Amino acid sequence: MTQTETPSCMIVVPCLNEAAHIGALLRELRPAAERLGAVIIVADGGSTDGTRTIVADIAAKDRRVILLHNEKRLQSAAINLAVARFGDGVDYLIRIDAHGGYPADYCDRLVEEAQATHADSVVVSMLTSGSGMVQKAAAAAQNSRLGTGGSKHRHLSAGEWVDHGHHAMMRISAFTAVGGYDETFSHNEDAELDYRLRQAGYRIWMTGKTHMVYYPRSSLKGLYFQYLGYGRGRAKNVLKHRMIPKIRQMVPLLVFPVVLLAAFSFVHWLAAVPLLLWASVCLGYGFWTALSQRKPDIALAGVSAMVMHFGWSVGFWLQLLAPRPQRGVA
Repeated sequence: MTQTETPSCMIVVPCLNEAAHIGALLRELRPAAERLGAVIIVADGGSTDGTRTIVADIAAKDRRVILLHNEKRLQSAAINLAVARFGDGVDYLIRIDAHGGYPADYCDRLVEEAQATHADSVVVSMLTSGSGMVQKAAAAAQNSRLGTGGSKHRHLSAGEWVDHGHHAMMRISAFTAVGGYDETFSHNEDAELDYRLRQAGYRIWMTGKTHMVYYPRSSLKGLYFQYLGYGRGRAKNVLKHRMIPKIRQMVPLLVFPVVLLAAFSFVHWLAAVPLLLWASVCLGYGFWTALSQRKPDIALAGVSAMVMHFGWSVGFWLQLLAPRPQRGVA
């Protein structure tokens, strides 16, 4: 393939119960698929809200749209299955999240960046946007350093080589060479794969030419369980590859121990000080952000950050301390 030739692509959309988003998302993606000569594979994990019917109706009218049943339900398994079924002879896979928004030229920019940089994986910045009060507060927290610890893919990039980013486009030969996604991961499967890609000598480029928008959970309960899963996934990554967490990840790790320590404040009031300091920083950040941006509806950003920190920390410690099966035991 020469520099001027457009590489062959497949667009994969893992989804589960995304009836509210999938129709509009496919309308956005179909023109790009037509331009790139790509197929759109919606790998559905057994939706019960009408998602499958919506996709099937569109697929009946557009041969480029394919509905694929993902019996394992996980996103990691969805991508692996799509590549196994339709990846032969295709250069790149483009991963699209059903719960996100994308510019009209998103796929085109990814292809251009892959050709210009010769990267094995092109990742993007992920900005968060919400509509209701809880969702807006969660978005404000997820777009901040307080909520994400300065993770590069949570902020706009000018274009740089990175260790990890939000998965967007990947060379299928590199993907299959390292074994694809680890299907034992329900969360953090992207960071785990990026680790193996880097260890195998493949390069990851974060583009500054495009980005995606993510729509967060609309309830604090949903946000907590989401970050509980993220924490578990990060701990699994640490255990699998014997990795040392980064400093920005070590700070929220302390949250669960700090909450447990506060339970002993009846013994001495100093036990509650770390909890009060953490809560003060988070809540103060939320109010300061709301005042500085003149957006009173994001005053709960500090509460969202606390929920995120606590869920992530609990998930990490539960996974880290969970008993693991012993090998070689008769």
